[in-house]
Formats: sequence, structure tokens, C-alpha cells
Amino acid sequence: MKLRYKNSQGQALVLVLLALAVVLTIVLFVLSRSITDIAVSSSESSAVSAFSAAEAGVEQALVIGSGGSATVGSGSYTSQVSSVGLGSSSFVYPIDINSGDSMTLWLNAQDANSSDFDGSTLKICWGKSGEYANSALVPAIEAVVFYETVADVPASAKIARAAFDPNESRRVSNSFSAAGGSCGVGGQSFGFQATLDLSEIPNPQFVLVRMFYNTDSGQPLAFDSTDGALFPSQGILVDSSGVSGQSSRKVQVFQGWPEIPAPFQFAIYSSTGLTK
Repeated sequence: MKLRYKNSQGQALVLVLLALAVVLTIVLFVLSRSITDIAVSSSESSAVSAFSAAEAGVEQALVIGSGGSATVGSGSYTSQVSSVGLGSSSFVYPIDINSGDSMTLWLNAQDANSSDFDGSTLKICWGKSGEYANSALVPAIEAVVFYETVADVPASAKIARAAFDPNESRRVSNSFSAAGGSCGVGGQSFGFQATLDLSEIPNPQFVLVRMFYNTDSGQPLAFDSTDGALFPSQGILVDSSGVSGQSSRKVQVFQGWPEIPAPFQFAIYSSTGLTK
């Protein structure tokens, strides 16, 4: 009888230990999940705060026109402002262009730190390197040069247009000019190129470039002065870094100079008349 009693007592002890082990495992699992959830929530909160601080740095830089540092709530930011394209003979537009969208390359200075562009030729490079020329989605461009004839009294606003398409089959119907092959600007490769002759255009103000057919994705765009002439500033680039706790976020914003409204990109209003 004593042997049976001891055996039953030992079995009960084993069962108790097993139960304690199971309970301890469950408790440790719950604690681990709770600690992980708290850490994730804290990290997400810090990330949101850091991103908000970086955005605040961008907004402040756009308002005052210069960078700086400040504390915002539980985060802080450091921002820097740089001029884009100023004093360079080449310029890569910092934003990809979608089909139907346009950008403006300024040839006359828009701020006191710039000088007017005085080059006679302008090379435009666009499209991702390696695109097939006869693809239905390969991008084409239209370049519109806005200029003034100061010899007229008062001065008249005029435009000169050119359009280029790498796709040979499309040129049959759209009557665009043929585009050249690949080119490189600023260490970046582009699929196509075209050259504008500005030597016969007096007082060019800016070039508006619109992209077509690339409905699948945005495409890069760049400009190069083939005779070494320097571009004026094309706008400002704001780089802002936000920090909160262990999280850090960066925001970059490009702000170009004000452009003419979209309706006036297809026609010019002038109180003295219009010449095309």
C-alpha cells in the first residue's frame, strides 16, 4: 500500500509541474507579445512624429525660403534649401513626367541670383534608357518656346513649337519629327534626344515640354546646353530630416517657379495681338 501511495504522489507531482510549465509558457508568451506590441506601437508613434516633423521643416523652409532646425512636439527637424539648375550647363528635372503633363524650363532669370540663358542650342533628353523605339508606350514630347520680339512696340509674345516621336509608325499619323537615340545628362542615361536651335529665336523666355503616350509610367526628362551656356535657377529643392526617439524620416520637395495656367499653354493672350 505504501508503494502505491508513493507512486500516486509522484504522479500528482509530475502533473502539477507539467501544469505549472504550461501556465508559465502561456504567461511568458503573453508577456512577449505584449512587449512586442508595445514596442511596435511606440516605434510607429515615433515614426509618425518624425515624419510630421520633417513635413513641418519643409513647410517652414518654403515659407521663409531657407533651411533651419526646430523642435515640433516630440520630434525635431533639420532642413536645407538648395537652388536647382543654377549655374549649370545641364539640368535633370527631379520629377518624372506622366503622359499629358508638362514642365517649364526657364531661360530668363526668375531670381536675383541668376542670369538669363544665352545659349544657341538646347538638347532635350527623355525616356528611360532601354525603351524600344517602336513600342506603343514609348514617350514622345512637344517643346514650345515662348519668346518676345522687343523690336515690336509694344513687345509681342510669340511661340515656336516642335514635336519629336521615337516611334516611326506613329509619326505617320501625328506628323512629329524623328527623335534621336540615347543620351546622357548628369550621369543619368536617357532613351531619346532632340535638339532645339534657339539661334533664330529672339529673347526666349522659357520652354514648355509636354510628354505623350507614356500612359504606363512617368518618364525622366533632362536638358543640356550643348555650347556650355549656363541655366538660371529652376526653383528650389528642400531636404528635411525629422527625428523622434529612435525613428528618423526624410522628405524632399521640389518647388519650381510659378507657371502659366494650363489654358494659356495652348494660346497666348495679349492685349496687342497674337502672332503664331
